Formats: sequence, C-alpha cells, structure tokens
Amino acid sequence: MNIDSIKNGIVIDHITAGKGMELYRLLDLESLDCPVAIIKNAQSGKLGKKDIIKVDGEANVSLDLLGYVDPGITINVIKDSELVEKKQPVLPERLTGVLKCRNPRCITTTEQELPQIFRLTDRENRVYRCLYCEAKSE
Repeated sequence: MNIDSIKNGIVIDHITAGKGMELYRLLDLESLDCPVAIIKNAQSGKLGKKDIIKVDGEANVSLDLLGYVDPGITINVIKDSELVEKKQPVLPERLTGVLKCRNPRCITTTEQELPQIFRLTDRENRVYRCLYCEAKSE
C-alpha cells in the first residue's frame, strides 16, 4: 500500500483500531475538498493495531472531540512536508455540541436552540452529565 506524504495538513495517529471511520464522520471530513486517507488496522508496536487519518489540506479538528472519542490520539501538524507540532488531546472537562441529552424532560428537548453541554463527572470511568438536568450520557 502506498499513501503519499503530506505537504501541508494533519496526521491523526494512534487511533484505536476501528475508530477511524467514526472520527471521520464526527469531524465531518467528508466535506473537505482535499485528499483524506484513512488507514485501518495498521501495525503498531505500541497498540498492536491502529487507525490513522491523513488530511493533506486545511482542516480544523476539535481537540475536545478527539479527546472524548480517543484520548490516546496524537495529532501531527505538517507544514512544507515537515512535522512542526505534535498535539496530544486530553479528556475534556466540558463537551459542547458533541453529545445529546437523552432525558425527555431536559430543557434542551423543548428549548432546542440551547447548546448541549456536558461536564465530566468521573474521569476514571469517562462519565459525562448534562449541565442542565444531570442526566448521564450514554
């Protein structure tokens, strides 16, 4: 398999095997007008298998979203074919617009213009609760 190197863009590396397509959809990468490569089940000395996403172009990715989906991810920023920055997302304290409250009595059900905001209540078990009604996320 031959995947060209990136000239200007990002490489999202160390994605848990099988989560690459989920991230592709959540980050809305299909709407980009630049080359995007998804490599599934690549060999990894650290993880055994991993997924990789390469974007050769301008892409704004949410570190909060990446940290929520898979906090072990590494984001490599490439400029002029050189690695210029490595970012390591962390599990965010707050998530806005990522999760939806499943409580039918929550104010976000009737007031749909309100942002869906969740806060981290248990870091070890990755539990988030709705800011408005305290309902636990799925």
